[in-house]
Amino acid sequence: MKLENKTIEAMNGVQIPQLGFGVYKITKEQEFETAISEAIRAGYRHFDTAKIYGNEQALGREIQKCGIPRAEFFITSKVWNTDHGYKATKRAFEQTCSKLNVDYLDMYLIHFASPDYLGTWRAMEELYTEGKIKVIGVTNFEIQHLEKLIKHANIPPMINQIETHPEFPQHELHDYLKKYKILHEAWAPLGQGNKALLEHPELKRIARNHKKTVAQIVLRWHMQIATINIVS
Repeated sequence: MKLENKTIEAMNGVQIPQLGFGVYKITKEQEFETAISEAIRAGYRHFDTAKIYGNEQALGREIQKCGIPRAEFFITSKVWNTDHGYKATKRAFEQTCSKLNVDYLDMYLIHFASPDYLGTWRAMEELYTEGKIKVIGVTNFEIQHLEKLIKHANIPPMINQIETHPEFPQHELHDYLKKYKILHEAWAPLGQGNKALLEHPELKRIARNHKKTVAQIVLRWHMQIATINIVS
C-alpha cells in the first residue's frame, strides 16, 4: 500500500508533505541505500537531512538513482552551528546543494540557535529571495529565540522543527507557533522508539479499539494537531 501523504501549506503558499523521512544516524552505505529506496517505493517524497548527519551526498545519489523527477521531491537540509553567520551560511548552502546534486532546496533550516543566527538568517533571506530555497525556517528554537528572530527578520520564519510526541507535546510552543502562523514540525514524533511511549497503557487501549498499532495512533494524533512529522 502506497503512503497517503497530505500536505500543509506554509505562510508563503508552499505545500509541504505532512509526513517526511528523516535520515539522522543512517550512515552505512548499504543500510542507507536500502532505507531510502524502500522509503521512496513506499511513497515518501519528503526527505530530511542536515550537514551534521554526514549523508547529504548519499541522499542525493539515491534520489538521482530512482528516476523520479526532482520536482516531485521535497528536500530539507540544515545549516550547522559551525557555519553560522552571513558568509559562512552562504558557503554552507552551496556545499549542501553540491552534495545533494540539486539547484535549490525545498527547505533550509537553522539547526540550533547558536551565536550569530541573525547573520545566518540574513543569508537565508537572500537565498530565499533569489529562489534558491522555497521555505526557510529553524530547528530547536524556543520562544525567546523566535521572538528575537521575528523582531529582526525581514521574512519571518515559516517553520520550527522541534522534538514533539505525546510525552513531550510542547503545548506552549505549539500555541505560540500557531499564533504567528509558523508551522510546527516534529522530530522524534514516535519518541525515537521510546519504550514507555510505545507501551503506554492508554495508547495501547486506543490502538486495540481502533485495530491499529500504537505508532499509527501517535502519528494520527500528530496529524490532527497539524504538525509535519519527520519519521526516522
